[in-house]
Amino acid sequence: MAITARDQRKVAALDCDVVIVGAGAAGVAAATTAARAGLNVVLVERYGFCGGGAVAGLSGTICGLYEATESDSRRPTQIVFGFADEFARVLEVRGGLAEPVRYGKTRTRVHDPLVWREAADFLLKEAGVTALYHAVATQALLEGTEAFGGARLWTKEGPLDVRAKLTVDASGDADLIAMAGLPDVIGDHGRVQNPTMIFRMLGVDTDAFVRAYGDDTIMPPEIGEQIIAANASGRYKLPRTKIWLFRTTRPGELLCNCTRITGGDGRELNTLFWRDFAEAEIEGRLQMREYARFFRDNLIGCERAFVNDTGAQVGVRQTRQIVGVEKLTNSDIVGGRKTAEGIARSAWPIELHSGARPKVEWLLDDFYEVPYRCFVPAAGENILAAGRCLSAEHEAVASARVTAQCFAYGHAVGHAAAIAVTNRISPRTISGADLRQVLNRDGARLQ
Repeated sequence: MAITARDQRKVAALDCDVVIVGAGAAGVAAATTAARAGLNVVLVERYGFCGGGAVAGLSGTICGLYEATESDSRRPTQIVFGFADEFARVLEVRGGLAEPVRYGKTRTRVHDPLVWREAADFLLKEAGVTALYHAVATQALLEGTEAFGGARLWTKEGPLDVRAKLTVDASGDADLIAMAGLPDVIGDHGRVQNPTMIFRMLGVDTDAFVRAYGDDTIMPPEIGEQIIAANASGRYKLPRTKIWLFRTTRPGELLCNCTRITGGDGRELNTLFWRDFAEAEIEGRLQMREYARFFRDNLIGCERAFVNDTGAQVGVRQTRQIVGVEKLTNSDIVGGRKTAEGIARSAWPIELHSGARPKVEWLLDDFYEVPYRCFVPAAGENILAAGRCLSAEHEAVASARVTAQCFAYGHAVGHAAAIAVTNRISPRTISGADLRQVLNRDGARLQ
């Protein structure tokens, strides 16, 4: 007997101006910005909270706010403002954001993921955004072959069609682009950066830890040498030697970014594939326990530490990118390219996670700009992307994907959505230079 798929529940419908799929940094910024411009906005999120990689993946930091420099004599130069700066202030007043800490040649800020959720809830509610939690996009709604009309969602109540004048794919994985059959690319000929399981440890004497290892959250070479020796002894299995440990806003806690998750066959796992995703979660938890044991046994200040939390899922660095009208290139980043079409700035290094030691390539005392057309798909109408699924080369994604930039991308795409819907024009006809002026009036400081 043939097996048929069935869902007999009635398909409900919801109309809006803009539907945004994915409530990470980019999705929250886009939704808040478009709603403040007077649009009826629906934000779709598969978890029961916002945050994406920052919260579900527990990346735990707002990276990308500052320039990188060799100088220790001056305060970090902030280059990203606008919505990213606003969100940081909302976190600060709630006690959920630490002061800038050293991260190699730049600075980053550690956040409390619980406060991140509450800050997003506050901003979305204040702007009048309809947040649909525990909802997953399963199909792109199309008018004809390429014009988006929204998205069909899975919810516990039943299927829900969110019909919209403009759709934003902020899924991180270009899910709607793929559903619609529009062009996309995956990593370097299918090879992506490996996922990671980030975790937190309590019971740490953080003062003793910093006295022993310094204030740089990228651990010194001596720790890498200890890891190599520990592996050689056969007592531990620690696949990554260059690790990052951050003090958090909570007393006695470290945020641990140290795992390197690959498959049993040695491949970099790709979380687009359900088998890889499941394998990554299991392997990530095993590695978390192994690194925690190593820290307790070997690191000063960690003698009584214990794991108190992991990400709700592995942290995903790279999967699928859109094919955009324009592509951010590796040379744009290392050359510090500026453009009148730029709608976001970044000085974050090319941080390529592959092998035992992540590759970090710095852009010093400078920044590059990301053009608006990197978020406009080369094919398709009434559709924009936002976040780490922008149109970019493989190594470029390793710089452009971090949190502060995703806030900036969402800020720009939210304004672009408002311009397109209000003026009944295609988002691909909007000038990046004109959008830059709008962003500057809204505090982006791209002058």
